Amino acid sequence: MRVAAIDCGTNSLRLLIADISESNFREVQREMEVVRLGQGVDRTGEFDPQAIARTLAVTERYAGFIRSKGVEKIRFCATSATRDASNREIFIDGVRNILGIAPEVIPGTEEAALSFMGATRELQQIDAPFLVVDIGGGSTEFVLGTGKVDFAKSVNIGCVRMSERHLNAQPPTSAQLAAATVDIDNAIKEAAHIVPFPDAKTLVAVAGTATTVAAAALGLSEYDRYAIHLSRISAEKVHEVAKMFQSMTREQISALGYMHPGRVDVITSGALVLSRVMTLTGAAEFIASESDILDGMAWGLAL
Repeated sequence: MRVAAIDCGTNSLRLLIADISESNFREVQREMEVVRLGQGVDRTGEFDPQAIARTLAVTERYAGFIRSKGVEKIRFCATSATRDASNREIFIDGVRNILGIAPEVIPGTEEAALSFMGATRELQQIDAPFLVVDIGGGSTEFVLGTGKVDFAKSVNIGCVRMSERHLNAQPPTSAQLAAATVDIDNAIKEAAHIVPFPDAKTLVAVAGTATTVAAAALGLSEYDRYAIHLSRISAEKVHEVAKMFQSMTREQISALGYMHPGRVDVITSGALVLSRVMTLTGAAEFIASESDILDGMAWGLAL
């Protein structure tokens, strides 16, 4: 079966078209555009009209790919920013008009479960239980399980939200970093009340923040998803990379060969979130996975 999954986050809009038959998975096309749908949502509680327009324009382009590839089933999932926006119906109606299906505004627990499915499907169960951490634009999901989800919690410490709330200078001031760290630590401790971090044998981190930190830790000259996928990055390296971004100017970050232009202004906060996750979970390393919620959505369509 040929399926299409669209993940609409706070920062990016991503498409995966795949052929799935029983346990066989073949990627046909994968696309990612930074649309920053969640621009200003943390402050205003609603979508900016320009952000909606940007996101719908990319949705139109993805619809063209879906039509040309003969897709049989489509799923569009919207996450943190859409959950928070009081005027979400304008956006939902726009997507419905383009794709002919209603986008699903999924709760953080389902977002976590889909990320877990995508991230762990090809991992050896000998390394379980897995703690999957999905650092998005608006929220971060923590999910623990072996084969299936046992515990999950979503907290509002995404890279866009933390950048807009705290780190509005690059490099950030020590006061900004201190305030962001308190906010992040409180959210991680909130998640720890629900998700028993010490039970995890392996920490898996997914999404753009984690894979970009991995690219930096690996010293890549350009973004290479095949080099990044399933790489093991030590906690020491994560802290080092986070401090590196905190010391750089926007221009210096932009000049890095592996840095996507849409991540330049949010990678410092995202790396700080990941650094605090490593500290508060006590994990010695994380596995960077390029398979995430998109892959989980695609598998779910074929089941």
